[in-house]
Amino acid sequence: MSEQRTGKATAELFERVILSRLGARDPDVLVGPRHGVDVGVVRVANGVAMALTADPVFIVPAYGWERAAWFAVHILASDASTSGLPLRWMAVDLNLPPEITDDELTSLWDAFHRACEGIGVAVVTGHTARYDGCNWPMVGGAVCMASGPEDRFVTPAMARVGDRIVVTKGAAIEATALFAATFPDRLADGVGRDTVEAGDRLFEQMTVVPEATVAREFGVRQAGVTSMHDATEGGVVGGLSEVAAASNMGMRVDLAAIPVRPEVRAICEHTGMDPYTSISEGTLIATVVPQKSEAFVSALTESGVDAADVGEIRPPSDGRVLVTPDGDSVLEHPGLDPFWGAFGRWAQDAAGIAEAG
Repeated sequence: MSEQRTGKATAELFERVILSRLGARDPDVLVGPRHGVDVGVVRVANGVAMALTADPVFIVPAYGWERAAWFAVHILASDASTSGLPLRWMAVDLNLPPEITDDELTSLWDAFHRACEGIGVAVVTGHTARYDGCNWPMVGGAVCMASGPEDRFVTPAMARVGDRIVVTKGAAIEATALFAATFPDRLADGVGRDTVEAGDRLFEQMTVVPEATVAREFGVRQAGVTSMHDATEGGVVGGLSEVAAASNMGMRVDLAAIPVRPEVRAICEHTGMDPYTSISEGTLIATVVPQKSEAFVSALTESGVDAADVGEIRPPSDGRVLVTPDGDSVLEHPGLDPFWGAFGRWAQDAAGIAEAG
């Protein structure tokens, strides 16, 4: 019997099962499914490309409809925005639990609409229903689309030798924010209320749409940003390894240069998570032509987004190296994200405490 695991399919399973079965061949598919690449890209007219990405609709009612819907929208939009093309459309399928009331659905969808409107995304089609067996937080799926000139999109496969590697916001943004939002009182007993409140403020940082917009306006490809990737499962280290794999390049990264906020470090230590390998929606990994990297970091900073230069793309023969205080090590994907196990244990403990009460 094969081992069951949560989270995304491994690279091996993805290649063995998915990549060999992609339906009909189509010459207008410019970028198909690929490990470490957030979008597919198709040609929709002469010189016009569309980038598409699909994800679950992930809604946690306990966060409140406003926050829950905002997070759901930005998870979807973040991946599409890494294409470097302007966000345009979304198709949404909601498969909701039967217990959601009409009033609750109204509140949820009103918040979803406003989140889309705020980033210029139009909802163009979808499906909405209640079904037995559907449970929070995975209540459907959606496709987000961006569109623009065919010569203006980027993917992680486009990273080139010599490019500098820029990381925004720092490590474990999502892992920290979700712990703080979900277990505030219990977490405060261990790390203090101020730290929990700082972690909770990261909730609205769980998006790369702002920095991807800065990148598009700054310039892509030879003009500046050669690739972008959203550091989700596997965290910053996982995201970096995915960029290296997608581009088939070497990489040298200074671990100490990757920012770790004080609240992130405290909450990760208390919950037993490695901040560098924990899920980090909101952290953008960008590769930038070397002569433009300093200006790009400045542009991000001026827009209110923290950023740091953490390394360089190297030839494949140089390997993938993570420079640590204890010496060099191989930069590779960590596998199962530690967030899932830690979050699951805390959720089970919370359920046990509730039952005992």
